[in-house]
Amino acid sequence: MNSLDRPAWASLTTHQAALSLGGALARRYLPDVHLFASARDDSPQSLLALSQLVRPGESVYVLQVPSIALPPQVTLARSAVGVQMVAARRQGAVAGEHIVRLTDSDVPEMLALARLTEPGPFLARTHVMGGFLGIRIEGRLAAMAGERFRLPGYTEVSGVCTHPDFRGRGLARRLSAAVAAGIEARGERPFLHAWKTNLPAIALYQSLGFELRTEVNVAVLERPAT
Repeated sequence: MNSLDRPAWASLTTHQAALSLGGALARRYLPDVHLFASARDDSPQSLLALSQLVRPGESVYVLQVPSIALPPQVTLARSAVGVQMVAARRQGAVAGEHIVRLTDSDVPEMLALARLTEPGPFLARTHVMGGFLGIRIEGRLAAMAGERFRLPGYTEVSGVCTHPDFRGRGLARRLSAAVAAGIEARGERPFLHAWKTNLPAIALYQSLGFELRTEVNVAVLERPAT
């Protein structure tokens, strides 16, 4: 199986192992870093190990190419289909000013922007998964993009969002290209995910040189409170 087929597992067991909980059969990100979790495979032992990482009253996200098997003791809260895209050409120099590297001091604004625009789960320490870039306009954080899953040879572009007051200026495009260029500068290949129904986002990423690799299954799994 290609490591991109279970990108969370490949990340949690390699470059981001220090951000994880679990063992040889299942892992999840630390609760303040991210909500993603993954089993090594769909064996009963691995699925049981995954369910044991979900505390009562808690939910986790699973993203993978294979159909998602439901672990014991958890319920399926919701599911959807996304697409996985991989960069097929290198990014050139990113023109424009105002792009800044975001740091710990920017986290309150990053969280506020993510809550407003909902690019995906974004928690208090999601930013430690990789580098994040932003664009400030008149002192306000107008847009941001960064890195999420990181596995040997690949890093994901994620967290791309723009404040409604500043949409239509190409900020998401510039930031996505800048993050991808930074990944390529390390000798890695950028990849990303989008909802299958989000045709404008898919078109944007295609214009940046990303090509569709495969569809992915996404599920939110909950363990009932006791």
